[in-house]
Amino acid sequence: MERQNGQPWVLVRGAGDLATGVIVRLHRCGFKVVVTECSTPSAIRRRAALCEAVWQGEVEVERVICRRIAREMQAETVAQAGEVPLLVDEEAACIALLRPAAVVDAILAKRNLGTNRGMAPITIGLGPGFIAGADVDAVVETMRGHHLGRVIRQGAAMPNTGVPGVIAGYAAERVIHALAGGSMTYVTDAAGQAVDIGAIVKKGQMIARVGGVPVYATIDGVLRGLIRAGYPVTQGLKIADIDPRLEQAAFCDTVSDKARAIGGGVTEALLSLARARHIRLI
Repeated sequence: MERQNGQPWVLVRGAGDLATGVIVRLHRCGFKVVVTECSTPSAIRRRAALCEAVWQGEVEVERVICRRIAREMQAETVAQAGEVPLLVDEEAACIALLRPAAVVDAILAKRNLGTNRGMAPITIGLGPGFIAGADVDAVVETMRGHHLGRVIRQGAAMPNTGVPGVIAGYAAERVIHALAGGSMTYVTDAAGQAVDIGAIVKKGQMIARVGGVPVYATIDGVLRGLIRAGYPVTQGLKIADIDPRLEQAAFCDTVSDKARAIGGGVTEALLSLARARHIRLI
């Protein structure tokens, strides 16, 4: 995919699995995307998260390649090659040099970590923590249900409930948080196979250790998320995700339905705001 040098940037803050759904959709639609991330991303759905480029240097999700760069001036070269450049830049300081036409806050921190309407002509926030018409121009709903992906032009998204959405009758049980702090260590199952993303697990089965403390599966299902080995886990951190739908084992390295819906909402918000304000994005 060739890029025009004069095409403005769309900067996405964050590259976890939900943000990746946004990035992949925007990239495929022809937007010139640049991504910023923190230095130690803790994505658990690693095979569907472009933030893994922070650790690996390069990662691919659904044929979209994300490449870590060291300096802002390298971004154009990467984009010209049809890839998505990623900067470790938690404060998004690169905005001063790149001057994006739009900023999308996809950190999903449940609160605003500094995104404001002064950052770009168009600003969008995902989920709770943002107020459309105040700190951003639009908010995209991230709560599972009828309004998932809806573009909000005035007001806020639904408040964070602290409970994951229900899938096949399971909600909080699907997500596993660390009972202790320490380094994440992977284990093998009874057959000697490594327990990692994509494995079919049973309730009560050991799936990892954190600082020597065993981590057990909370339900039967597919291990769709597991924080990377060696990660310095803190007590209470989300470290694993089990999906009760066994057919999901085939989709662990692809964008989820939720992420894809949110990506559609961001695309709608960008195009509608750009048209209303006569701003060129593509």
